[in-house]
Amino acid sequence: MSLDNVKAVVLAAGKGVRMKSDRPKVLHEILGRPVLDFVLRNLRLAGVSDVIVVVGHQAEKVKAAAKDCRFAEQTVQKGTGHALLAAEPLLKGFTGDIFVVAGDAPLIGPDTLRRLQEDHRAQKRDATFLSACLDDPTGYGRVVRDKSTGTFQRFAEETDATPEEKNIPECNSGTYLFKCPAIFEALRQVTPNNSKGELYLTDALGVLVGKGRPVDGVRSLNPTEIYGINSRRDLVAATNYIRWKILEYHMDNGVSVVDPSTTFIEEDVTIGQDTVVQPFSVIRRGVVIGKNCEVGPFTQLRAGTVLEDGAEVGNFVEVKKSRIGSHSKAKHLTYLGDATLGAHVNIGAGTITANYDGKNKNATIIGDHSHTGSNTVLVAPVKLGKNVTTGAGAVVVKGEIPDDSVLVGVPARPLPPKNGSSEKSKVSKKPLAKTGRKR
Repeated sequence: MSLDNVKAVVLAAGKGVRMKSDRPKVLHEILGRPVLDFVLRNLRLAGVSDVIVVVGHQAEKVKAAAKDCRFAEQTVQKGTGHALLAAEPLLKGFTGDIFVVAGDAPLIGPDTLRRLQEDHRAQKRDATFLSACLDDPTGYGRVVRDKSTGTFQRFAEETDATPEEKNIPECNSGTYLFKCPAIFEALRQVTPNNSKGELYLTDALGVLVGKGRPVDGVRSLNPTEIYGINSRRDLVAATNYIRWKILEYHMDNGVSVVDPSTTFIEEDVTIGQDTVVQPFSVIRRGVVIGKNCEVGPFTQLRAGTVLEDGAEVGNFVEVKKSRIGSHSKAKHLTYLGDATLGAHVNIGAGTITANYDGKNKNATIIGDHSHTGSNTVLVAPVKLGKNVTTGAGAVVVKGEIPDDSVLVGVPARPLPPKNGSSEKSKVSKKPLAKTGRKR
């Protein structure tokens, strides 16, 4: 549902010095997605369709990661208020509300953003901020309120707070909702009074309070979500938070995760009921797993992989952009890339689909009820018919293999039919013909 008359400005211009990285902080990844991507998605899920991203450090890279957004540029980083002013030309004539959120705060969910908007409008405020009470508020600006009335007075930054103020548990998250004209009017009245000479959004809220305008906060129901990312330690903490929510979702929907502490499942993964995910498994975005499957241990499933019902992939198996048919198995030491397996296929230990020829990715197709021997190499493009068997160490070079064939050797050659017929197994007269028996 789209929020009425609401836009958003995402502050993503900073370098992220404490990350100690050449990469912009907002482009560091959590479970395969940039931090900024989480922020943008949460805004859109909350109903905000028009999002302006303020860019600065490595602006072009940040723009490339922010799809369907508009951009304002902050050429010199002079504080959060200065960053918002950079977006003002793109908001000319807009009289509604604007979210202002940090590009490094991926945990603030759409439900919280909607609560912020509902309270903001119900109370007819000029500014509403998101706060939370933290067990350890170190590093956050404290929300200073009147002791008798609880009315918001100001923010006390960590470096400026008195010992008494540092004991205040309520902290500012850095996420706001403003009446658009009011915040820009207030920003133009702020005089930077800090050692860096920067223009802070928090000072603009002070201007509004000084004018008697309605300003207050909404407390998050889940304090953890206000944690931002300033260091690689923070990145790990955010990853674990999101990872656990994903695991809980799948477990609540009938998936057994044997050891959540060693299992990584990214978002946008579908897993059917009664599937078991063993320890040390990594399942990337875009994977679809059916019912009654088994994954792991020590398995990586990459984007584009589909496991049909009852399929099994196990120890040290990597699958990329492949379909594993119903009740097919690849249990040990295997790489399957750009492959399609039929039903009831057994992939022997050490089997490899050699899908890349240096220029192109090529497909491997394996028919129903086929079996590969240990250490088989399938040099794509190759198609095995139904009920095909390869011997241990066979190297099957490009081509089509008829149903019921048995292949052995390097390069692989067909054996005569087991019924003793004088007729030879025939290999398609395609590139694989070069690898058949000499006549």
